[in-house]
Amino acid sequence: MTTLMIRNMVCNRCKRVVRDELETLGLTVGRVDLGEVEIGELPPSVTMDDVRRVLQANEFDLVEDRRQSLVEYTKVLLINEIQHLKGDRLPTENISTFLERKLGYEYSYLSSLFSASEGQTVEKYVIALKIEKVKEWLRYGEMTLSEMAWRLSYSSVQHLSNQFRQVVGQTPGQFRKAAQADRRSLDTL
Repeated sequence: MTTLMIRNMVCNRCKRVVRDELETLGLTVGRVDLGEVEIGELPPSVTMDDVRRVLQANEFDLVEDRRQSLVEYTKVLLINEIQHLKGDRLPTENISTFLERKLGYEYSYLSSLFSASEGQTVEKYVIALKIEKVKEWLRYGEMTLSEMAWRLSYSSVQHLSNQFRQVVGQTPGQFRKAAQADRRSLDTL
């Protein structure tokens, strides 16, 4: 089996689409995770360009550079932790320590690699993920701000509210009342 790194896989639906499209090409598909898929040997009639074309037609892309793969895996870890609340991060662990532990590189290296590739810092990306999660929860109206702050490891409701206002331009309460649908797709963060 060969492992392919794939950019813009951010949800279970993405995993399903990638699996379906690759199987339609005639590939044997094994494990499919966010940002990764294992495939068997390519049939003689299929090239990597064919794989790339199918992925790009669905707004995905192959990642072939080792450093870019590390950036994509960083994004997958953060999306899993923040958007999907996977819980791999230890309760006392900050994001930098978590990434160092999971990826095996010093945070300064990971951070500079991420910033050079994505045009934003890891910290800004984490904030954007958290704010999108808060927007989702506000739209559904199922949780209080206190619950949201706790689940996303904010130090306080005030910290969450201030950060939300800085990013969105309105308070969480104003956003909830307006019932705005301006959530962003995770692959555009």
